[in-house]
Amino acid sequence: MKKIKIIITIIFLFIIYMYTINITLIPKNLILGSGQNYYPKLLPGIHASETQETSNGNYNTSKIEYKLLGVNLLRNTSITRIEDIEVVPIGKIIGLKLYTDGVLIVGKSEIEDSNNNMTKPYEKSNIMEGDTIVSINEERVESIDTLKKIVNNSKGKDLRITLLRNGTTFTSNIKPIQSKNKDYKLGLWVKDAATGVGTMTFYEPNSQSFAVLGHGITDSDTDSLIQIDYGELVTSRVISIQKGKTESPGEIRGTILNQQKIGTVSKNTQFGLYGNLENLTSLNIDLSNKMKVASRDEIEVGKAKILCSIDSSNKAEEYDIEIEKLYTDNNYNNKSMLIRITDEELIQKTGGIIRGLSGAPIIQNGKFVGAITNVLVSNPEVGYGIFADLMIKEIGI
Repeated sequence: MKKIKIIITIIFLFIIYMYTINITLIPKNLILGSGQNYYPKLLPGIHASETQETSNGNYNTSKIEYKLLGVNLLRNTSITRIEDIEVVPIGKIIGLKLYTDGVLIVGKSEIEDSNNNMTKPYEKSNIMEGDTIVSINEERVESIDTLKKIVNNSKGKDLRITLLRNGTTFTSNIKPIQSKNKDYKLGLWVKDAATGVGTMTFYEPNSQSFAVLGHGITDSDTDSLIQIDYGELVTSRVISIQKGKTESPGEIRGTILNQQKIGTVSKNTQFGLYGNLENLTSLNIDLSNKMKVASRDEIEVGKAKILCSIDSSNKAEEYDIEIEKLYTDNNYNNKSMLIRITDEELIQKTGGIIRGLSGAPIIQNGKFVGAITNVLVSNPEVGYGIFADLMIKEIGI
């Protein structure tokens, strides 16, 4: 009798475990191409019902709700269906100038005060590296110069700082310390801008939107996504190429000095940077090169091409790659597919995937399927790409 009870308990716990796993595996978000459908694999007793779709431009959105024996589960699937969209793949090097919404904290240090004591003004605050200072005593902090002025004018009085961390705003108090040179300081290292070069992925003519990189720009000191206030897209030219090697990623070295502004950047996301292009002629964009965006079920393991520029002419050329693996259920990061550079000419020039090639559009069977995002440090010929639909959704057309 005791053995029977143990067996029944084990079976009961196993059933609970199986249902828990099944519910946990229900995706929270799905992006589907035109004509695609989602059929969740559910255990007996779990039922799914989809709400009516709502249309927003090129998107149709709906929600699937789940019930277990008639009881609502705290689990939904948000579905975005992207209708047929055409973009112009670009593949040319561009420059970026990003300005933060406030100033970004990238480090902390002790301050030697006027009495030769080492102090930490931030010690009792909850301020962390990666936080952004938005305002002080309700005065907007627009630059490092603004921050210095406010802190010096405080004459050592407590300051109430408004900060941004991971999209959440909070406040903290800090008392500036007068340093040996008589300036008042907080002991925080900050910066208010970031610059660099990358590859433009595509241009969408109807919305005049562009996409760059396929991944976000993070602060090198804190490894957190930079919260931008605004940004500029400028022309760029390649100065030199440093070839990639095992354990030593290469890079495209370019310049943005004295270059022309061609657009504005409005979003810095984990799936790339987005904004509006104001000057098509500067990049010689040919609208006749439009092609359809591939849905995930159209992308195949096998041969494909990337479009990129690797010399001072900034002319985009096609190079051969191999899509080795697809992660079709991935909606959470920019590693949607594993790719390998197979073009001998490109390998000879760059060693494979290098910094600056992020954003190079991937084309297969005449359709835009995604963009290069990452390289494997252990093998520069191999890296990752992002699905096109993740980038299309970010431009919000």
